[in-house]
Amino acid sequence: MSRYSRAQSGMTLAEHLKELRYRFMVMATAVFVIGVLGFVFYTHLLDILQHPYCAAVPDHCKFLVTNPLDGLTLRVKIALFAGFVLASPIILWQTWRFITPGLKSKEKRYVVPFVVASIAFFAAGVVVAYFSFAHAIAFLKSIGGSSLITEYNPNQYLTLFLLMMFIFGLTFLFPVVLVALELVNVVNPRQLLKGWRIAVIAITVASAVFTPSGDPLSMLALAVPLVVFYFLAIGVGKLLKK
Repeated sequence: MSRYSRAQSGMTLAEHLKELRYRFMVMATAVFVIGVLGFVFYTHLLDILQHPYCAAVPDHCKFLVTNPLDGLTLRVKIALFAGFVLASPIILWQTWRFITPGLKSKEKRYVVPFVVASIAFFAAGVVVAYFSFAHAIAFLKSIGGSSLITEYNPNQYLTLFLLMMFIFGLTFLFPVVLVALELVNVVNPRQLLKGWRIAVIAITVASAVFTPSGDPLSMLALAVPLVVFYFLAIGVGKLLKK
């Protein structure tokens, strides 16, 4: 077993910094290697990311490039996105492994379930955003009127799309964070259940504010699961507290 993977107590500041550097290097290497693969398989990834656009505008879904550097910028962006998203299991695992030495033995048993749940919920958020984006594009196209010719710049399209997937993935971690807060007694299930009306209103408002595309369907696609997750987190918190 590596000295960096042992749960050590009473580590010095220098040992903590060395541990942090090791974990960071593992995460950076994973992002770099997967990013290189994303750069190589760029055309396949572009087809996947372009699909919602073509679903919304089937007759004409070509991108308009006006800058000689747009192609390179787009390829690098997609490679970085692939690196961070596909390496997220490694990033989360390394983060938890860095935190683990400071946890009590009772708390350490939750590490693997929390990492798996974080990966699953983040991936679910990305998937929901992906399948909602075609409706978002259709809404944004229709709201401008029929006299507009739709030819998107690929970098602007991709920025909006990736931002939406990132925000959905991040907000879908909400139940994991909520359960963690219950376990460390910051909140308890009874308090959460008592304040469910305020929570639903807050979730709805936050979904309207943070949905990048601004369309009603995407907002609902974010808000409805978060409300369900809120009550799910209360139930899970009650079970774990027994």
